[in-house]
Amino acid sequence: MESPISVRLATSLCCFCVIFSLTAMVINPVVASENCKFPAIFNFADSNSDTGGYAAAFSQPPWPYGMTFFGMPAGRFSDGRLMIDFIANTFGLPFLSAYLNSLGSNYTNGANFATAASTIRLPTSIIPAGGFSPFYLDLQYDQFVQFKSRTQQIRKRGGVYKDLMPKEYFPKALYVFDIGQNDLGEGFFANMSIKEVNATVPDVINSFSTNVKRIYKLGARSFWIHNTGPIGCLPYIFTNFQTAERDSAGCSKPHNEVAQYFNYKLKEAVAQLRKDFPLAAITYVDVYSVKYSLFSHPNKYGFELPLVACCGYGGEYNYSNGAGCGSTITVNGTQIFVGSCDRPSVRVVWDGIHYTEAANKFVFDQISSGAFSEPPLPLRMACHRT
Repeated sequence: MESPISVRLATSLCCFCVIFSLTAMVINPVVASENCKFPAIFNFADSNSDTGGYAAAFSQPPWPYGMTFFGMPAGRFSDGRLMIDFIANTFGLPFLSAYLNSLGSNYTNGANFATAASTIRLPTSIIPAGGFSPFYLDLQYDQFVQFKSRTQQIRKRGGVYKDLMPKEYFPKALYVFDIGQNDLGEGFFANMSIKEVNATVPDVINSFSTNVKRIYKLGARSFWIHNTGPIGCLPYIFTNFQTAERDSAGCSKPHNEVAQYFNYKLKEAVAQLRKDFPLAAITYVDVYSVKYSLFSHPNKYGFELPLVACCGYGGEYNYSNGAGCGSTITVNGTQIFVGSCDRPSVRVVWDGIHYTEAANKFVFDQISSGAFSEPPLPLRMACHRT
């Protein structure tokens, strides 16, 4: 028979365990939260996560784009997969079909409205007369509205296309945003000063917030919002602005400072969106810090020559405006194919503008943990507010 003292000790220990467990759940709500089961993803973005929109509307990125994973061009501006591909894989979903792609698309698990060269605001220089996509964020929102309405009509009618259309999963989906870099780039290449480009940022962010609000009103509740990367570390910037001050990593300091200001205002806007929509789960993701670490400490993470394009031609950084990746150029009367470096798996920059699959995977692995998110939730818990 147990002594009264033993019984009291056992009872006290049991109570302590219960109280400790409940306290841990209150202090750290992630402990109490289950992984999210997103049935679909909708992506609003630019070339950093375009899975075929630009290719469908204009032209396919040529070989060797897609070489590493797909073994062929796959509508992506990289040698392989993008962060949005890894995000889809996290939830057991297939790669997102581009909304603009009429061939071989399946929208049962969402849609990708991203196109390369897209901006948040309406650009002044639009393809084919200029360099930016007509599918800026307002139009991507309009496409989503149309997609939501028409896919439900098609399902109701039935027939051969019914099973390729989404069910009524829109409130349960994850809404991903990765856009804004081209708004800054447009200003830089329009010969605006750093101060002038900075002055455009509040209006750009306001346009972004307006579209998030409109998508929320259509039923979206879970948002995963990337900030913009260190644009001053990309060869297409620092080779075209050679007089700009360089930082310790070799990146253009003033151009990165504009990106940092953009991110500061974006973070402010996201905080306000949380106040405006307390029922929404809105995660701000610091992509900038992770990407910058690839330039500042490449060897630490198994990378090399971070400022040099893997697929390009010309100069110290293997990049020039007239020798795009996959093109054929004439040098001293000889035709040269602009191809890939030998080991894209250890390189950061693919074509002078975009990242390699290896870099994309590294960044994804870091941000999906929640270590660079606010609130600090991993991707799998992006449906939770805290």
